[in-house]
Amino acid sequence: MADSGMKGRVKGLLGGVPPLDGPAEQTDAAPDPSAQRQALQVLTLAQRTAEEHVASAHHQADKICADARATAERIARDAQAHAEDLQRNADKALADARATAAQIARDAQAHADDVRRNADKALADAQARAEEIAKDAQANADELKHQAQQRYQDVVGSLAAKREALQQQIEALEHFDQEYRARLTAFMQTQLRALWVDEPHVDGEIEQPASLPTTDPAPVQGSHSRRS
Repeated sequence: MADSGMKGRVKGLLGGVPPLDGPAEQTDAAPDPSAQRQALQVLTLAQRTAEEHVASAHHQADKICADARATAERIARDAQAHAEDLQRNADKALADARATAAQIARDAQAHADDVRRNADKALADAQARAEEIAKDAQANADELKHQAQQRYQDVVGSLAAKREALQQQIEALEHFDQEYRARLTAFMQTQLRALWVDEPHVDGEIEQPASLPTTDPAPVQGSHSRRS
């Protein structure tokens, strides 16, 4: 739709060029300044349209990059906070187990003072139970720490995969930007040449800017299919 509208505006600009009366006048007449101004307006409009499309593509690529970075940072912060919570819970469980073991040892010592005959047995039982509780607590703490590290590694691995996918999207957008520039330039040159062919009464040639190649560009086949 944008290409059709631009071509219509180009036709409208060139439509005001008055035709010459005959072949002799076409050969001897000087170039029409009005036609030159209109052709310059056509070229300026084409360049402005190309710049708007390129700026829009760059803006979309920058937005995708910013969103991807924000998402990656948020996921990393959440993973780090989760790992820290698991570590704190493991440390608290270990501290509680040690406190419980110390309390049991104190109770056993107090009971040994009251009942001397069973003091050694009660103390041995208490120490065995304390060691078992400490061992279980240490095993639980190690398991929690291992799970936290495993989850952190899983999250970091998924972040790496997402980062690679986003990098591929960015590279695809950059490739699309370059290809779109080339195709748009070729399309503009083709349209301008077609307009000059459709208007043979215009005498003289307009000097092309140095930024546009003078060779015939390849026909743009993907413009209509992309619009559809």
